[in-house]
Amino acid sequence: MKYTALFFALLACIGQAHAAKSCEELKTEVAAKLDAKGVKGYALEVVASDKVGDAKVVGSCDGGKKKLTYAKKKKA
Repeated sequence: MKYTALFFALLACIGQAHAAKSCEELKTEVAAKLDAKGVKGYALEVVASDKVGDAKVVGSCDGGKKKLTYAKKKKA
């Protein structure tokens, strides 16, 4: 649990540095990092900055106009 919290804290910090990246490039990079850590059952979605709501933001792209959000997929 500690590692998960630390991982998302680091993603939040990294997200600001990636604000100038394209959203698809950032989404690919974050997905690769999550996969490398063995994270399963997640969804990454690009949304407008004003449409984030309660979602967990893990990055920013298109000059800060859009956010990359993370959510665990619900098991059926």
